[in-house]
Amino acid sequence: MALAVPQSSRSGNAAQVDPLSAEHRRQLAAARDESRSIRKAARVANFNGWTTAVIAVLSLPFSLSSPVGLALTAGLALVAFNEFRGRKRILNFDPTGATLLGWNQLGLLAMITTYCLWMMVTSLDEASAVATEARAYADLDAALGSTGGFSALVKLVTISFYGVVIFLSVLFQGATAWYYFSRRRRIADFVTQTPEWIRELQRGESP
Repeated sequence: MALAVPQSSRSGNAAQVDPLSAEHRRQLAAARDESRSIRKAARVANFNGWTTAVIAVLSLPFSLSSPVGLALTAGLALVAFNEFRGRKRILNFDPTGATLLGWNQLGLLAMITTYCLWMMVTSLDEASAVATEARAYADLDAALGSTGGFSALVKLVTISFYGVVIFLSVLFQGATAWYYFSRRRRIADFVTQTPEWIRELQRGESP
């Protein structure tokens, strides 16, 4: 049974603070062990947030002339913002933080997949910049005539590249989303099983 922390230890008066009992110390140690996986999720969110934010900043100069690129950069910035939001909620032992982070990764996956599919479709358009550039190398068509020419090779490489990006994104973002969602139950159990005074001590601590 959880013990309430002595009133004197919450008063802030050093002269009146009584040492914690052995049971209080046991509860505190157990809570720290239980919160490790929660804090690990916060570290993952922090890493993902900063990584996505850096990518968004680096892509901004190249996206100003492209509406699609600008939308992608804005989407990455939103993903980074949500990672930091979710991290803060997790450190406050709020289960909704894990849910937010999970859906955030699925949103990122949807954004990446949509962009890659769009690039694959436009690469098949004969009026696209890639196709126009490929036709400039007409001297290579003779050597690659059996495969449809250099333009066909460029399309194949482009489609293959974005196909691989989609596949890797499904693996990485999908696994990360599952990881975040699985933390929700752990956080909820931690809140239920851990005395309030311990949660107050640990709430907001850096992971």
